[in-house]
Amino acid sequence: MKPILSKAAAQLRKQVNELFPGRDKVSDGWLGDTRHGARKSDHNPDVNGWVRAIDLDRDLSGKAKPDLMPDLVDQLRIACKNKTETRISYIIFDGRICSRIMLWRWRTYKGINKHVSHAHISFTKDADNNGKPFAFPMI
Repeated sequence: MKPILSKAAAQLRKQVNELFPGRDKVSDGWLGDTRHGARKSDHNPDVNGWVRAIDLDRDLSGKAKPDLMPDLVDQLRIACKNKTETRISYIIFDGRICSRIMLWRWRTYKGINKHVSHAHISFTKDADNNGKPFAFPMI
């Protein structure tokens, strides 16, 4: 079965690309590699082919400075916390993770990859066919 990116994930990536046309995309991704395939990951297609995660390179400006990704992920986190955004299941960035489980508060991420060069955004199953634009104030 051919992998299909969640429509919400594709929409978020599209909006970030439009807002930051010169951004670095070296650490972007959505489909898991062999390392991801050996474990549970939202980068791996489910039984229906859906992939529910994207990675977005930290360098949004196309230069190392200013570092805008901390602001972007925090805007996503706040939208989730305020329940204006319900399609995101969790965010990992810069050694921290936030999710609905901990009421969208940042906590230390204990995984191997601290996600310093990129932000990881995972989406819910409800996001598979929901590609409506994200309504939050991007930087």
